Amino acid sequence: MPVSNAEIAAIFSQIGDLLEIQGANPFRVRAYRVAARTVGDLARSAAQMVRDREDLTALPGIGEDLAAKIREAAEHGTVDLLEELRRKMPGELGRLLEVAGLGPKRVQVLWKQLGITTLQELESAAKAGKIRMLPGFGEKTQSAILKDLGRVAVAAGRTLRPVADEAARLLLRHLGAVRGVTCLDVAGSFRRAKETVGDLDVLAAGEDPGALIEAFVGYDGVERVTAHGETKASAVLRSGLQVDLRVIPAESYGAALHYFTGSKAHNIAVRTLGVKKGLKINEYGIFRGSRRIGGAKEEDVFRAVGLPFIPPELREDRGEIDAARAGALPRLVELGQIRGDLHAHTSRSDGQATLEEMVEAACARGYEYLAITEHSRRVTVARGLDAAALRRRNKEIDRLNARLKGFVVLKGIECDILEDGSLDLPDAVLAELDVVVAAVHSKFNLPRKKQTERIVRALDHPQVRILAHPSGRLINERDAYEVDIERIVAAAAERGRILELDAHPQRLDLDDVHCRLAKGHGVKVAISTDAHATEHLDFMRYGVGQARRGWLEAGDVVNTLGLAALRRLLKGR
Repeated sequence: MPVSNAEIAAIFSQIGDLLEIQGANPFRVRAYRVAARTVGDLARSAAQMVRDREDLTALPGIGEDLAAKIREAAEHGTVDLLEELRRKMPGELGRLLEVAGLGPKRVQVLWKQLGITTLQELESAAKAGKIRMLPGFGEKTQSAILKDLGRVAVAAGRTLRPVADEAARLLLRHLGAVRGVTCLDVAGSFRRAKETVGDLDVLAAGEDPGALIEAFVGYDGVERVTAHGETKASAVLRSGLQVDLRVIPAESYGAALHYFTGSKAHNIAVRTLGVKKGLKINEYGIFRGSRRIGGAKEEDVFRAVGLPFIPPELREDRGEIDAARAGALPRLVELGQIRGDLHAHTSRSDGQATLEEMVEAACARGYEYLAITEHSRRVTVARGLDAAALRRRNKEIDRLNARLKGFVVLKGIECDILEDGSLDLPDAVLAELDVVVAAVHSKFNLPRKKQTERIVRALDHPQVRILAHPSGRLINERDAYEVDIERIVAAAAERGRILELDAHPQRLDLDDVHCRLAKGHGVKVAISTDAHATEHLDFMRYGVGQARRGWLEAGDVVNTLGLAALRRLLKGR
């Protein structure tokens, strides 16, 4: 099996971490971080590109040295530089950077002065009050470290969807080649489109269960096999992801798919309905007494208890049973209903592709429109645009639109919300745009009331139409800032504003609960990718999965609208 993009990206991320702790040149550190993002975002296999002898230096941010290391990683599963850095730097030093407030310089101090090399040692030192005594730390930093260690512990072992997606796709392709396979699915939280997964539950049915099991344990992507039976096996992949394979008899497959998809609470609710009808429902089938009456198809389970099919994304026991009973299940939004993207960046700010390349990629996905929303001037690290640069960009878009047929580029900005709630650019230039997307990129630590008032004031601005990534979280990396999201949703409803569901898999912000809250208030949602490269436009599928978990229908999502209707909405009509 080829080394996956996720594995290569992880290698470059680790190199960046360790170089940063070592105090290496910041430009060198950034180069490895960029390489990790570039490879991680590729729609194609980097290992296949290596085998095909493609020019890797054509990739954004990849020079000869990094291209050589990508080849080394693809061929050997590691690179010499990483192994050398690991020998020099013990323990989990790279993981300490996951803790909020710990940059490379602080990690270096913790290592050199207290000998801390693991998260456990960090926690023990914080509890003992040793960290606050170090220069540049103090009581507040020590408390913040202790608080964030809980988040890091929860995130440990949770895999982001793109990594799980790639692992699942490659494994299913491998198992699907086994002769006589009739059914093959990934169940569990992955099928329910959760933001992260702890493991993969793979179900299969076929003529030769033994051949499926042997193909699984012999898979090149497996690092170690932890269980090996006749119809079940477990293994840990090279990426660290745990996978369980169960080979199911055809007559039980649907019942097993329902059971292993979960959630546990949903399954209990369905089984309880079955008991009331004198039925026993489990992973083996649907039984009346000792007689099997169904279970080959998943629909059998719902039919047996008098319910229509409930989509996997809704199976969390959050009212889906009652809605199904009442015939009130939502007709969930689908990827094919999305007609454009309302948040994307180009190389004019911190994107990796040109305007023309982003437009070409959007057209290839069948879209009718794409909003280009560069960062505003305050985000200097992203080369944000001031008023003059924005007007030059607008003229470029006008010239391109004059050549396009059947597609429109919308002129937009991702405008920073300043600490007092004002916007980062003058009203006059904002009025010239098709869409203003307001966003918080700084002062994440404001008190809850002040942070909420800051955002509400931005929503008051007459040019603001969309609030980007409303909670500011980065999954497995940074918690949401303190904000009254219910008040934000209510304020959006009162002002006719749109809330973004940022489809980037590290954001997925709004979360599923807040999507449903928005729907309940009549607030429209924009599922946008926040794309910084052409491949990022594919993140839309993660956003749609999150929207489905939040009970959103096409009518709740503004970018299911055609261009004319969307323009009316963006103008407040």
